[in-house]
Amino acid sequence: MFPVYLTEGYRSFLLDRFPTERRRFAQLASTQNPEILVISCCDSRVSPSAIFNAGPGELFTIRNVANLVPVYQPDGQYHGTSAALEFAVQALEVKHIVILGHATCGGIKAYANKAKPLSPGDFIGKWVSLVGQAEDKAGDPGAPDYLTKLEHAVVVQSMENLLTFPFVKERVDDGSLEIHGAHFGVASGSLLVRDPQSGEFKPPIDTTGQAVRSVAAIACE
Repeated sequence: MFPVYLTEGYRSFLLDRFPTERRRFAQLASTQNPEILVISCCDSRVSPSAIFNAGPGELFTIRNVANLVPVYQPDGQYHGTSAALEFAVQALEVKHIVILGHATCGGIKAYANKAKPLSPGDFIGKWVSLVGQAEDKAGDPGAPDYLTKLEHAVVVQSMENLLTFPFVKERVDDGSLEIHGAHFGVASGSLLVRDPQSGEFKPPIDTTGQAVRSVAAIACE
């Protein structure tokens, strides 16, 4: 039986939301034109559309275990994340790619704790082995904040792996595409964005909810 929760959710959508956004959905029926690609974890607690208050058609989203981007591998095998990335960059011509990590990531924790396989195929184990590329960036495994640092490091590693894709690097080099890193705190609702100069993860807004101004913007005032 189809889940009642989903049926009732659809009923609410059809009666409340759809009538107010009918024009938007009519436009989206023939085309999509998002400027932002978000690569995030498939964790049910981390919804890019909810976090960024985005409506239909505004974000192109790739979700996988631990928000990982593998290196470019044109080997003829099946590559879901790479296929979606190719479509977003080459067909949709997105202008921004955001790697969105999050706190208490189960995939990263499973790698760090050397969790036992959940099935003979060990699909998760094989996939999260990619976390190993980021270990050196995370520092001391015995540190109390190691998992958080590893989550940040995985974001950075995925950003670097994006540049192994020729079609991504070409657009980054010509200035038509920007790559960003971010980390979401599930319990606190806090968002940290990686500063491209310092490499630190910092809040993009201040405590009053106003966008943090760049030094350059302040200097122009």
